[in-house]
Amino acid sequence: MFALVDCNNFYASCERVFNPKLNKKPIVILSNNDGCVISRSNEAKALGIPMGAPAFKYDSIFKKNKVHVFSSNFPLYGDMSGRVMSILSKYTPNIEIYSIDEAFLEFKGFKKYNLEEYGKEIRKTILKWTGIPVSIGFARTKALAKVANRISKKFDNKTGGIYVMDSKEKEEKALKWLKIEDVWGIGFKYATSLKNHKINKAYDFINLPDDWVRKQMSVVGLRLKKELEGESVLSLEESRSPKKAIATTRSFEKNIIDFEDLKERVSTFSICCSEKLRFQESNCNSIYVFVKSNRHQKDKLQYRCGIVMTLPYSSNSSITISKYAIEGLKKIYKKGVEYKKAGVIVMGLVPNNKTQLNLFEKENPKHQILMKTLDFIAKKEGPSKVKLASQDLKRIWKMKQTKLSSKYTTELNETILIKG
Repeated sequence: MFALVDCNNFYASCERVFNPKLNKKPIVILSNNDGCVISRSNEAKALGIPMGAPAFKYDSIFKKNKVHVFSSNFPLYGDMSGRVMSILSKYTPNIEIYSIDEAFLEFKGFKKYNLEEYGKEIRKTILKWTGIPVSIGFARTKALAKVANRISKKFDNKTGGIYVMDSKEKEEKALKWLKIEDVWGIGFKYATSLKNHKINKAYDFINLPDDWVRKQMSVVGLRLKKELEGESVLSLEESRSPKKAIATTRSFEKNIIDFEDLKERVSTFSICCSEKLRFQESNCNSIYVFVKSNRHQKDKLQYRCGIVMTLPYSSNSSITISKYAIEGLKKIYKKGVEYKKAGVIVMGLVPNNKTQLNLFEKENPKHQILMKTLDFIAKKEGPSKVKLASQDLKRIWKMKQTKLSSKYTTELNETILIKG
């Protein structure tokens, strides 16, 4: 049996752990630079506040309904996630951390266990030790565990946050209830296509011929069908594979017009990508640079553009990647536009030890020695102590986080003080 453990409204729950006055109050968490809503409590959902809602458009609704608004506190959320995952690893050695708030567990040799009671114990322990409420769904496969988890959360009053899908009858009933667009792994494009073929429920999907599914949705779709039928074909991924692309994108606190200011941002983003590349011991072969104006300011000139820059040799050097990112920016920059967002994505990633050599061009070998030194300094002294000349040496760019809560568990000077 597999189980999917999902933290309920995770970011909002993290805020409530250290501020109990927020219990049963509407809460929303905003994205980088306080741009849009990325997490909501159930109370905020009941007010009709959608995911992705621009904060400035819903500001009056927040005030009218006394919604508690927070900036993203990712250091806190990451630490709380680590605590939850550590607890889960005590209940089975087979665990796959699927996201910051989700994990798959596999239970081998647990046939004599009462999984519902075991799930209650897991849920109770996590709530007691961390304050984070979770929902748990048990089933024969990972895809069915996703369905079971959805039921445990949707009908929390009846299930108590635990649902064990341990019979064919339960599986069939669940698949007849689940909408095709809500099936794990079926995105908007496939959902629309399937609906056009009158496939509206997950149960309709599993009754399709295998050949048709493979032709329309490739072998990935066929695997999903087998999983929903109860045949386990997706095993746990105990260690996540290196990323195939790495991105650093940000919305600016205020619009940027001047090219030099925009160049500094793009250079900083490219250096951040380079550091991530070196951390996972990879090189990139191409860079995508993009810029965007503020689409919400209809009265101003709208412009968005991107460009792919192919490197002459694979690299993870901040110097090389920043150089080509700036060259790309020069080609797409348009004078007179007020830019609200920019980003850098490094692509074509390959492991350091499998880099294809170029017969005619190669990177200065001193770069690697310099990068190791920079990484060592950053690890010991903290980020932004040493910068490239293309960065603003006097300015430390920070995200707009006007509603940031304390980093209760990751900063010593921000821990809770108890007065006797």
